[in-house]
This record gives sequence, structure tokens and C-alpha cells, in this order.
Amino acid sequence: MIPYGRQDISEADIDAVVTVLRSDFLTQGSQVPAFEAAVAAYCGTEFAVACNSATSALHIACLALDLGPGDLLWTVPNTFLATANCARYCGAEVDFVDIDFETRNLSVECLEAKLRHAKQAGRLPKIVIPVDFAGQSCDMQAIKALSQTYGFKVIEDASHAVGGRYQGRPVGCGEWADITIFSFHPVKIVTTGEGGMALTKNPELAQRLVQYRSHGIDRHAPADVFDSQGQWGYQMMELGWNYRLTDIQAALGVSQMTRLDQFVDQRSVLAARYDAQLAALPLTLPKHESNVASAWHLYVIGWDESASGLSRAEAFRRLRAAGIGVNVHYIPVYWQPYYRQLGFAPGYCPNAERYYAGAISIPMYASLSLEQQDRVIRTLQELCQA
Repeated sequence: MIPYGRQDISEADIDAVVTVLRSDFLTQGSQVPAFEAAVAAYCGTEFAVACNSATSALHIACLALDLGPGDLLWTVPNTFLATANCARYCGAEVDFVDIDFETRNLSVECLEAKLRHAKQAGRLPKIVIPVDFAGQSCDMQAIKALSQTYGFKVIEDASHAVGGRYQGRPVGCGEWADITIFSFHPVKIVTTGEGGMALTKNPELAQRLVQYRSHGIDRHAPADVFDSQGQWGYQMMELGWNYRLTDIQAALGVSQMTRLDQFVDQRSVLAARYDAQLAALPLTLPKHESNVASAWHLYVIGWDESASGLSRAEAFRRLRAAGIGVNVHYIPVYWQPYYRQLGFAPGYCPNAERYYAGAISIPMYASLSLEQQDRVIRTLQELCQA
């Protein structure tokens, strides 16, 4: 089976992990700050806070921006559940903004229209989370401009976009978002097994992220908080969580970061071959924005049931039967039973639902061979002519 995505682990990666396993520190040693420094330097930002998942990073990002009961967070339905769930962890409400059908990212036009109505109703969001779907950055400059007009904070969910670029700058640089989130799940561009990171240019936000990541503890709080202690002292300033990444995972991340550009280049070559070989088929292919360089986490086609004579479900089944491990990204978040109980129903974001109706993620990962890719292409050609 050719999977839709997979990690690329080298002997150098393995050696880096083994070195930590033979060291004195498996959890919080030298590799976590080294990994944070490597990602921050690559992105050109000041602070990076590693977590045990992107979900954890999203959660503490919301906390650092003071999201809580009575507040409202907006995001897109075309994302993994965690992007919306992080608001619910904080006791806040969630609403959804429709996507642009072609880019599959948050529609700036829909966002602006929704903000105008929300202002009139006196119910503006505290945070908006645009999602860089499949590795392509959202129009972050336009979103930032709206944030300055309407007074919301921006968390860029760039879980798919490590190594991507927007307007010539790395995703995560901090120019257009208060906090940017990366994921290092095995199918992402680089991996730590499980893991995530929150990046920011703001030192106060960085300090809060670090504190929330580790039980709410601040080892640098003023000594007059209570009686002075010795070197063993620590102070829990507020309720936090254990969201720390281990040194074992971070060592893998440090090693993987040395190949990030190579990974993105390889994915870009594969994407260009898909573009060329699938262009004549009755499929909707990803749209390329001129000011964006995608990291190509996913390559998602839109299946045309009327042109092929096959339903999306049947095409999916036949691809899997042919040994091609396709997937679907994503079921609209508000279709899930939990969110339906909150009052959402099908029809709420028409573009996202139209996109989802035909979406099939085909194999895309750095080590996908040209022979394997040709097999995917031939199978799609045969299905479209069935």
C-alpha cells in the first residue's frame, strides 16, 4: 500500500535519538532548547516553544491570549478538530468562517463580511485562527489588516506549512500573526513522532506559553511572591498543563530540521508532476497562489462524479483496492456530533461543504518514488476513463 503520507527517517535521525537515549537527560535536557532555536532561526522569529503536540500548542496559545468563558473564537471548518477544540478547552465559544473553494483556505471576503455583521451585533471574535491548508499559507497580510480594524488576535494554524513561504518570508516569521502553530506528526513535513510548537515575536506571550506548557510554573518569578527559597525553589503562578516535549523527540526534530528544505523541494517536484500529469483529467487540482510557496503537506484532488461516472466513495474504494492509501481532509468540523449539539448544521459553510464532497488526498511525501507516483497517476487516469 502506498500511503497518503509518511515520515522520512535517516540513519542520522536514528543516531541523534540514540545519543539522547544514552545520555543523562531523556526529558528536559539540551535538545528541546536546541530544537526550539533551530525552528526559530529557520523562521526568522524570536521565540519558539515546543510542546508534545500541535493540539497542546493551540491550547496554550489561546490561554496566552486570555481566551476564556464568554469569548468567541472563529476558524474554518476545513481543518482537523483540534483547531476548533482548543477554544472549547478554554470555555470559549466557536464559530466558523467559510473557505475559498479554489485555495481551500479561509476566505478573506467571507471573513470581512462576517466581521461587519458581528460588529453590528456587538459580538466580535477575540481570536481568529486561519489554517494553512495542505501547506499553502493563507492571505495573512489581509487577515492581519482586518485584525487591526476589528481588534481580534491571530493564531496561524500552520500545522501543514512548516517550510512554506508567504510573500518571500518563512511561514512562522511572526509578521502577520500573534502566534503561529506547527505540527510534527509523522505525516507532516518534519517529525518528532508527536509534537508541536508555538512561535511568536512577543516576549510576554513567549513567557506565558512556557509557563502554561509546564504546570503554570515560573522559575523566574519575583522572590517576594512568598518566602525566599534555595535553588530547589519553584512557583506555580497559575493553572498549567504538562505539555512538554521530550529530549528524545527534540533530538529527532533537530536532525530532521537539517533536511527541511530538501523535504519541501522533493514535495514540490512531486506536486509539479501531479499538476502536469493530471491536468487533462476531469479533476479539480490545487490552486497555486503567486505569492505563496507551499510546503505541500497534502495534495488534494477534487473528484468530479458527473464527469467520471463514479461517486467519490467508489473512487476512494477503488484507489484503496489498488494499493493506494488515499484519505480525505477534512470532514467539516461542524458536521461532527459534538458541534451539531452546539447548534451547527449542514449548509453553514457552503464552500467548505462543496470542497469536501469531492476531496481525495492522494499520496504526497518526500520519499514517494517517481515509480510509485506514476502508479497513482495511471490509476487515476483509468478511473476517470472508466
